[in-house]
Amino acid sequence: MGTMEHDRSTMAGKGTQRHRVEPSFDGKRDDGDFRVDADDRVSGRGTSSPKRSPRSKGKAPPPRGKRGARRQSGGLTGLLRRLVYWCFVLGIWGGIAVAGIVLYYGARMPSASTWQIPARPPNVKIVSVDGSEMANRGTTGGEALALGDMSPFIPEAVVAIEDRRFYSHFGVDPLGLARAMVTNVLTGRAVQGGSTLTQQLAKNLFLSPDRTLERKVQEVLLAFWLEHTFSKDQILTMYLNRVYFGSNAYGVEAASRRYFNKSAREVNLGEAAILAGLLKAPSRLSPARDPQAAEARAQVVLSTMRDVGFISEADITTAMSQSPTQAKSYWSGAGQYVADMVMDDVRTLIGTVTEDLVVDTTIDMVLEKKAEAAIVDRLDADGGKLDASQAALVSIDGTGAIRALVGGRDYATSQFNRAVKAKRQPGSAFKPFVYAAALEIGARPSSVRNDAPIRIGNWTPENYEKKYRGQVTLATALSQSLNTVAAQLVMEVGPEHVIKLAHRLGIESELQANASIALGTSEVSLLELTAAYAPFMNGGYKATPHVIRRISTVGGKVLYENSYDNPPRVLSADVVAGMDMMMAKVITEGTGKNARIANWQAAGKTGTTQNSRDALFVGFTSNLTTGVWFGNDDGKSMKKVTGGGLPAKAWQQYMTAAHAGLAPSPINGGVFDATDPQTAPELQPQAIPEASEPTTIGTIISDVFSTPAARRTITPSLPPMADEQQTGSTGPTPPADIGGRPMTQPQPARRTTLLDIIMGN
Repeated sequence: MGTMEHDRSTMAGKGTQRHRVEPSFDGKRDDGDFRVDADDRVSGRGTSSPKRSPRSKGKAPPPRGKRGARRQSGGLTGLLRRLVYWCFVLGIWGGIAVAGIVLYYGARMPSASTWQIPARPPNVKIVSVDGSEMANRGTTGGEALALGDMSPFIPEAVVAIEDRRFYSHFGVDPLGLARAMVTNVLTGRAVQGGSTLTQQLAKNLFLSPDRTLERKVQEVLLAFWLEHTFSKDQILTMYLNRVYFGSNAYGVEAASRRYFNKSAREVNLGEAAILAGLLKAPSRLSPARDPQAAEARAQVVLSTMRDVGFISEADITTAMSQSPTQAKSYWSGAGQYVADMVMDDVRTLIGTVTEDLVVDTTIDMVLEKKAEAAIVDRLDADGGKLDASQAALVSIDGTGAIRALVGGRDYATSQFNRAVKAKRQPGSAFKPFVYAAALEIGARPSSVRNDAPIRIGNWTPENYEKKYRGQVTLATALSQSLNTVAAQLVMEVGPEHVIKLAHRLGIESELQANASIALGTSEVSLLELTAAYAPFMNGGYKATPHVIRRISTVGGKVLYENSYDNPPRVLSADVVAGMDMMMAKVITEGTGKNARIANWQAAGKTGTTQNSRDALFVGFTSNLTTGVWFGNDDGKSMKKVTGGGLPAKAWQQYMTAAHAGLAPSPINGGVFDATDPQTAPELQPQAIPEASEPTTIGTIISDVFSTPAARRTITPSLPPMADEQQTGSTGPTPPADIGGRPMTQPQPARRTTLLDIIMGN
């Protein structure tokens, strides 16, 4: 049996030679169907036909045409199956790759537990005496506003044009991203972005602007964190207060003031559309640079707002009919000179600014605008023909509080503050210090000197007109600005004594102790010169110039408050009275006639330097001391401009406007008749008056110091100045209604202080 089977097997092997062949897909057909090739089939010797399966036994093979149709149908289905298959495979691998990239770049970021919103760069809000905003200083250019404080049109416009599904997505908007990709592919260029407001905020807060894969991954992760940590309104508020709007304006408040000269609280629909349109290209679409492009973009924003449902067609019509307010120029106005000065003082007073601050100043914006108008009007009218290109003005009250300051013709053109930083020769405007020093050693306004050619060493001073009057009183010599008499007084008193007196009154610059100091050859700033005149106005007390009243945080914590309510006496009342009389004569009949103010008593002094390089007028009423300078930055000579010309005229224009509507009051409480030199009191050769001095405002103040506070009663023998008002301030109390702006808010009553007496309260 075994033998039989062996033989049978041997016979089979000889007849057919069967062998096993593994299937292969290398023989894939062109129609995409996977089939086994003929060579891959098990075949017998001598035949190439495949062996039929039992199920096909007895059936003829299908016609060739039908077999081809079936094969074609299977190819299309197979192609679709392959497409789906490979898409699925690639999707899996793509997801793995994306996850790997996210994990890789995410691992390079700090732990999420350490993430925190970086502090917004601090802003310093500078306000005038009535609380109105003058300027903002800081990197952002404006303060941060709560969402509810902004015009409601601003967030609506930004959401509509930048991220219409902001309130529904989770930080990343797949629909928006897909739409942007399709649009960019169809147009062939990048015309839309897929980033959400949250992603943009994440980029602005944490990341660099580099367009790299790493930054994009980090942006998405940070967007998820922001959405998880903060509410939508908080995210939108942070975005609107930090996003860049061009022209160094970060945030809607800075942008609104930059482009429309108004707060973001007051922006209308059309202006909101312009701001929202800026986000696409802040520089190119700036209304200051290209108003037409900004307007066209604003129309796109308005249409989008309508499509989203924020506004109606009627709203668009209304918005298009409203011309947006336009600021004349960036950071324009004389108040910007003050803002720069304030920032210098803030750093000196409190050091580095690390949080948002509010600085209350002594500036009265009504006076500030009148001062700027006086300077610009005079330069426009006469500056060109007289070769005068620049001017400056400082106006302070009796406490030294700066009420108005103009540092130049146009801040937008030049930010150099000529009132504070420039030092020029004051010319004859320095002579009051010489005369005051002479009065301190016993001279009086009626004292006589000889106006004649003199020689002091190698110096021969001459009068401006090169004429001499012979025997003249000191009052006449000062009113006519006679150089020879001033030189004689310097030699009588001594240059050192003149310098000491000038420093005592407020001059801080170094002065040269020589005879020519009589003609103002040592350089000083307009601010210190004006402040040194204030003791002649306030009864003999030093008036330290200051512009900051208070520095506080936005939460109300006071970091600094000035304390100039106890100034030292620097001139006796008799010297003040004599100087006031002589300086009043300068205006009534001397070189300062152009400074006369109708119905108001005023006093001052003109000043002109060699070849008319500088021209000044410094003078005062019972309310304000004001100094004005005209000249050129390069020191070029003007055409015979004197202190009694352009400066006196600008001074008169400003002071007339500043005193409009106020009841006239005499200088120094009316202790003398400015038109009668004989009413000036006899002066003793002493700097500080004794107790037996005449009853003046100065002796009243002395009585206050010598009387215990509990028994002190104030019964001034002179009527108070008409424009004075008790404000209850704990700091300086300047005249309250100059310019129509109170210096401080009313506070509980307090005891009478030295400043109350000085100001007549």
